[in-house]
Amino acid sequence: MTIAPFAAGTAAADLNTQRLVAMKTTLGTLSNQIGSGRNAETYGGLGTGRTQSLSAHAQISALDGYIAAAGTGATRVALASASVQQIATLGSSAWESLVSARTGAGTTARSTLQQDAAGQLGGALDALNQSTGGQYILGGRVTDRAPVESASRILDGDPASGLDGVRTVIAERQAADLGASTPTTGRLDLAGSGASVSLSESQSPGVRANFGFTIARAVSSNPAGLAVTVQDGAPVTATLSFASQPRDGDIVRVSVQNPDGSQGFVDLTARAAGSGGDGTFTIGADASASAQNLTAALGAKTVTGVQSANPPGAGAALSGGIPASATVTVGAGLQAGDSVQITVGLRDGTSQTISLKASADGKATGTFAIGASPDDTAANLKAALATALDASARTDLAASSASRAASDFFSGSSSPGLSPRRVATDASGNATGYVADPSGRTLIWYKGDDTSADPRRTATVPVSGDRSVAIGVQANESAFRGTLSGLAVLATTPFDETDTDSARFDAYSGRVQTLLKPADGQPSVQGIASELSLASAQIDTQTSQNKATKAVLQKTVDGVESVSTEEAATKLLTLQTQLQASYQATSMLSKLTLTSYL
Repeated sequence: MTIAPFAAGTAAADLNTQRLVAMKTTLGTLSNQIGSGRNAETYGGLGTGRTQSLSAHAQISALDGYIAAAGTGATRVALASASVQQIATLGSSAWESLVSARTGAGTTARSTLQQDAAGQLGGALDALNQSTGGQYILGGRVTDRAPVESASRILDGDPASGLDGVRTVIAERQAADLGASTPTTGRLDLAGSGASVSLSESQSPGVRANFGFTIARAVSSNPAGLAVTVQDGAPVTATLSFASQPRDGDIVRVSVQNPDGSQGFVDLTARAAGSGGDGTFTIGADASASAQNLTAALGAKTVTGVQSANPPGAGAALSGGIPASATVTVGAGLQAGDSVQITVGLRDGTSQTISLKASADGKATGTFAIGASPDDTAANLKAALATALDASARTDLAASSASRAASDFFSGSSSPGLSPRRVATDASGNATGYVADPSGRTLIWYKGDDTSADPRRTATVPVSGDRSVAIGVQANESAFRGTLSGLAVLATTPFDETDTDSARFDAYSGRVQTLLKPADGQPSVQGIASELSLASAQIDTQTSQNKATKAVLQKTVDGVESVSTEEAATKLLTLQTQLQASYQATSMLSKLTLTSYL
């Protein structure tokens, strides 16, 4: 601190000088305010208002970030919604074409469905490869490459690399389900002895658990003429094992049989003791203990197969069980019109009832001739049953097999051990079960992220300090897989316009329609579109709120930092007048002397 020089008699002059300097400073401040429109050039110049200004600026900056992020997110959601809607439209178009061709209510021809479906499949895959700003938006967290393969590679694979496409997978599964016999009996054993005809499931546990028909029930309209004996079956037992000790994170895919006869997958991840949860099994002290823990994690589920990478090399030895069977014995009381109904189950949970009726000549479809003796009649019944099984196998069983094989193909993943399920064969080429490690045999159609349990959370947009909107989409979501599976089945299956192909077409049409338009409560493409629409609305709502909040804060900043130029100009004119008067008075006083005063 310094003390200014002081001389006796200068107090009035010093005070006057200070006033002039203060007025000159104020004059400069007012001039700057008029020129810039701001209250001050620094936050220090705002006085007590600086705290309010700094806080408001920070909030505005954050809101600007949220508004910008929302703009980018809104663009992504709009493109994703357009892609999803395109897939829904293509699926709906294929569904309507099937209805039209099936009912004859439209102009769609069965013979054109295959070519149309191939084009629709290509369009759906193009939609799934949507991108913006160099980033693919339907691959979850993986944005630097297209999430799905092309239609040609998905259908026909990559022969140069030895990778099969869905066409080969479907053909392989159909061969396994239908079997090599002619006429085909759908892997059931048909035999006759004297006056009896027997039909039984395969003695092979692997075949019985996975392929062909199952025997559900058999009844007779006249037990005296056609006596039916049914042996109920019992499921096979699966003994699980590992070739080597699994490591933390290894995935095992287990095929299980559902109560309705259909099959499904259960994926379980190996975890160290004490760190497990839902969808896991505990790694034991050795490979044998780990296999026991895997079995325990499956509970009472009926296991029909298992697959994993190698290592750990999971395996399932199928044994035991009882093949279901039905025996029909022709009796002396047989009359024309007596019938027997045998219901066979399919691996998708559906069933078909084969009804055969006794007649004089057996020429009509679904009939068998009454012979000269019960043995002759039984031979005729066996031949009619073989024909009926062949017809059902080539229609319903083949259609069921194709739809399940396509679904398996699109359930495949690049994660170790989760390649599409493939058929295992014996030395004679007969299907015996599924390959324990199918890796490297089938094209993996999806190349995006598949590690998230919630596809929407793979991409989020922050819209406020404590809220974000989930906008992620993965091309391998079950709804997309269903549509792609249905289109793939159609794209690999030719149909003609003959009456003899109508039953086969009806069988395929019904199952493909279910894939293209799932039942209520099941995941659907329209459901994904609705979720994205809701996310878009949430972004728009929060953005509007952010902009309104920003406007209020901007008014606060303007009130602290800005000045009224009219008010500042008035103060400036007043100050100029006062300053001019002070200068004149000071000038007059500076010339005043004692002589002049006297």
